[in-house]
Amino acid sequence: MRLLGRPGPLRSTPLAARPPGRVRAGPAAGRRAFARGRLGGTMAEEAKRLAACAAVDKHVQNNQVLGIGSGSTIVHAVHRLAERVKEENLTIVCIPTSFQARQLILQNGLTLSDLDRHPELDVAIDGADEVDSNLNLIKGGGGCLTQEKIVAGYAKCFIVIADYRKKSESLGEQWKKGIPIEVIPMAYVPVTRALTKNFGGAAELRMAVSKAGPVVTDNGNFILDWKFDKVHEWSEVNTAIKMIPGVVETGLFINMAEVVYFGMEDGSVSVREKQPR
Repeated sequence: MRLLGRPGPLRSTPLAARPPGRVRAGPAAGRRAFARGRLGGTMAEEAKRLAACAAVDKHVQNNQVLGIGSGSTIVHAVHRLAERVKEENLTIVCIPTSFQARQLILQNGLTLSDLDRHPELDVAIDGADEVDSNLNLIKGGGGCLTQEKIVAGYAKCFIVIADYRKKSESLGEQWKKGIPIEVIPMAYVPVTRALTKNFGGAAELRMAVSKAGPVVTDNGNFILDWKFDKVHEWSEVNTAIKMIPGVVETGLFINMAEVVYFGMEDGSVSVREKQPR
């Protein structure tokens, strides 16, 4: 499978020197890949695949320890990673961020490890529910935010992959389900009250779909979805929320991502990079 990350611009130009923009595989190749995606699945799913392949082809090298994120977009990244490992005989060790990620790693024949054996990672690749113009992220729609943030935080480079629906100028512009906040079960009521009192909006306990009662995370905790009603200074709010007793972690990923790959509707990949301060 030959996709956007491997040819021309992504390989030939250093990441730091290249301005944000779109990466193309050439008009004909891009149209063919996109046409295959539209025929075989949804436009958004093909966009996820293009972003995932571009990121894996650009950032994964031999003898790396990789953090493997969670969610629907990461499935495409793991598939491409497994292809490269087989084709190029790469030695790669994978650290999962969830039960889902662990199963993906094993099902694709990749080497599974953990932070006990590999406390520092070379690269972490994960999806996002929304990305703003400053590369602030909302994550946790799938309920894996705490382990995702741990793995991303111990990686030398954190790469995000997403489709065009996740690209925003400001958080809340596209994603309307709120910011996930993982909480200790006994504290979910007082944390809910503290969130609305201190920051406005509304916080709701996330309920499960195929079981009675609330969603329970891989860590045995509950999730509150805080639907904010105004734009905040996200770094300050993130710190303040984490100081509330009973809060485990927030789905705000502030100043963590180095670069984001968006699969676009026209079959291109848009690259948004962290800007020097």
